[in-house]
Amino acid sequence: MKFEDLTTKYDASTVEGKWYAHWESIGAFEPKGGDLPAYTITIPPPNITGSLHMGHALNHSVQDLLGRYKRMTGHSVLIQPGQDHAGIATQSVVIKNLKKQGINPLELGREKFVDQVWEWREESGSKILSQFRALGCAYDWSRLRFTLDDDYEEAVLKVFVEWFDRGLIYRGKRVVNWDIALKTSVSDIETERKEVNGKLYHIRYAYADGSGELIIATTRPETLLADVAVAVHPDDSRHKANVGKELILPLVGRKIPLLADIYPDPEFGTGAVKITPGHDPNDFEVGQRHSLEILTMMDEGGKIVPEYEAYAGMDRLAARKKIVADLEEQGLLVKTEDHTIAVMISQRSGEIIEPLASEQWFVKQTDLAQPAIDALKDGRIRFKPDRFTGITLDWMENIRDWCISRQLWWGHRIPIYYTEDGEPFAALSEADAEAKAGRKIVRQEIDVLDTWFSSGLWPFVTLGWPQNQDLLENHYPTDVLVTARDIIYLWVARMMMMSHDFIGKIPFHTVYIHATVLTQDGRRMSKSLGTGIDPMEIIETRGADALRYALLSQTGANQDIKFGERKTEEARNFANKIWNASRFILISTEGYKVDESYNLTVEDRWMLSRLRSTEHTVRQAYDNIDVQAAAQSLYQFFWTDLCDWYIEMVKPRLADEDQQSAPQYVLLTCLDAFLKLMHPMMPFVTEEVYSHLEIEEKSETLMGADWPEIPARFADVEAEESIRLWQEAVRAFRALRAELGLTPRQKVPVAFIEGSLNGGEEVFKSQGWVEEVKHGKPDGQFVSTASVGISFHLPVEGLVDAEKELKKIDSEIEKVLKELGGLEKRLSNPNFTERAKPEVVAKARQDQADLEDKIQRLNARKAIFQS
Repeated sequence: MKFEDLTTKYDASTVEGKWYAHWESIGAFEPKGGDLPAYTITIPPPNITGSLHMGHALNHSVQDLLGRYKRMTGHSVLIQPGQDHAGIATQSVVIKNLKKQGINPLELGREKFVDQVWEWREESGSKILSQFRALGCAYDWSRLRFTLDDDYEEAVLKVFVEWFDRGLIYRGKRVVNWDIALKTSVSDIETERKEVNGKLYHIRYAYADGSGELIIATTRPETLLADVAVAVHPDDSRHKANVGKELILPLVGRKIPLLADIYPDPEFGTGAVKITPGHDPNDFEVGQRHSLEILTMMDEGGKIVPEYEAYAGMDRLAARKKIVADLEEQGLLVKTEDHTIAVMISQRSGEIIEPLASEQWFVKQTDLAQPAIDALKDGRIRFKPDRFTGITLDWMENIRDWCISRQLWWGHRIPIYYTEDGEPFAALSEADAEAKAGRKIVRQEIDVLDTWFSSGLWPFVTLGWPQNQDLLENHYPTDVLVTARDIIYLWVARMMMMSHDFIGKIPFHTVYIHATVLTQDGRRMSKSLGTGIDPMEIIETRGADALRYALLSQTGANQDIKFGERKTEEARNFANKIWNASRFILISTEGYKVDESYNLTVEDRWMLSRLRSTEHTVRQAYDNIDVQAAAQSLYQFFWTDLCDWYIEMVKPRLADEDQQSAPQYVLLTCLDAFLKLMHPMMPFVTEEVYSHLEIEEKSETLMGADWPEIPARFADVEAEESIRLWQEAVRAFRALRAELGLTPRQKVPVAFIEGSLNGGEEVFKSQGWVEEVKHGKPDGQFVSTASVGISFHLPVEGLVDAEKELKKIDSEIEKVLKELGGLEKRLSNPNFTERAKPEVVAKARQDQADLEDKIQRLNARKAIFQS
């Protein structure tokens, strides 16, 4: 074995870059083709403004793990990389950069501004791709795509034109999320919900006929300027007689109707709500049902429009203060209450999002959604975890039209061309539009498409549609989409709809929703909040393998991962353990030659049986994308079974030339297989160790190796049961030693046992750190324990200083009694037991029981040294 090349300490910084460059140089990331079954993933394209965050690190570690595993199991793997142009995000970044240089983006004009964005993209837009490489992502970089590539743009135009010609795309007025700073509509994903302290204003709306008034509560009194009605529930007996009457709109004087609609909640306040279709999506729906006029009281910049002279030109928040003052002055403000308000904040500008009715381009989605709904219901598309299937179905079965226009310069410009009389034509080019119209085109639509429109085409356009469909034949539908839960509606659902409409197939079989990575104390990771952790810092200081394992080892059915320094330390320690134990195995097996004449002991048979069992567990876990189960199984196998038990048990045999062949064979077999099982999770350290392994039928690289086939004959229930008994015996005896304060590996002269170890005496001696084992009970002072039907006795005379031990026990008892007293005082306080959360009280009671049990054990130990 080439152990001499393995340094005594693992250095990820020298290993990881070397191996990634080698893999890429030999074309290891490209699909093998031929008759191999295809396995395909198209990665969620990161924004060109992006840099690696913990969510990316988890997402791409899972994708890379799946790809590496499938290569080893004989698939032609394609993981398709690429980037999204990210309209709003990118435009915002470039605007900020230009302003820092003293350049006004508006003065540049559209064409020169877009040129500036392309320049920025060339200089800074590929940062995250190099970070994916540092993470170890085995993506086919020769096929890198961008959502503004010429071929990609051609596909986007084709889809838009076809949908327009089919009547699926139309221009209309709807309430959208409006960013008054960027002056564009934004999608839900580009906003953050935030709860703020606000006010609830109760306002008088008088009946026009003088018969009384209604009290209406609102958190946005400025929008009353655009009220067009007041609504009550048709079953609300308080208002039935007045439905149809008119009310006088406060401050404005306009008459508005009182109408009946199912929207108001009769249980809330007076049961009456103001209807402002221009500034609330629910009110808009009420307005559509009753054919109400759509008025808006602010412009695109959040200023009050000229129609309302008393407030014209004021910012909407400043206008709110004046409107409240005017209402109070005119006796129309009944009361004001403190109220917690949920507002939407633009991620890009930081401004409060204003619901605003605006002329936009929309896609009708109801018919497009049905095939996707069918695919979810019949199981052709499966979500993991499964609960997201129901969530997605609920949204798609109640789907609304999609606003696809954005008031930006960067992105896919909407291919609508207008004739002199304003008639719109969708076309691939101006010449194409003129041919369609049969007359002159005078202008093109200035808005661009929502980024999610082009992203929705990602899985099939990246594979060549519509120009070259060869890859689609073998690699479509793709196998799995790995993504976050917050873009299921915005992206996942739309890919499902668009794929079926243009390809006639589902885009993927499985949608794996990975967990959200939180801080150790459960908070959201955020740079702005100061709670973010930079994955690149972890990669640079501890290695990509450590980062990957720290994340993947927590990736199971849970949807939240608490990530902190301790997790990366544990992962780095595991990488070091793999390195050090592998080095020991290589040293211990130097010069080994295959020898079929050796006899396997029960320890050998147990280790090979554990290998077979572990391979089965890991394979199933990878197949089911239960990565946490795979990580736990691999950790248990390597650290506990192989290192803590097997290696320790066979060290004497390894030192004996006459007995070393069998354990050498087992060690090499286990190490070779473990490296292959572990490789998809920790590719770098496993590849480096594998390169030093000298075995028959070895692959050029571990990445290119086949998945291990563990012979059925390795399964050995009898050996596993024997070793389990020995392990339980050793654990019980070690616990007994620990109670006496004996340090690990400190040999004791003798231990007495009552019962049978079934031939495990030598293992008990070596692992229990005992010089001699005798049967029966000892004379004099001794401590005892029992496990697996066996009693263990340890004479204490001469082992410990009784006087010193008694002082130590008394000190510990005093400490525990003090802690217990505080807990009992707390539990005797009704303010705690009756007001605290039940789980907090339950934990306190459990802590009390644990402390009482600890005192009993300390007193029992004390009695031993007093006798």
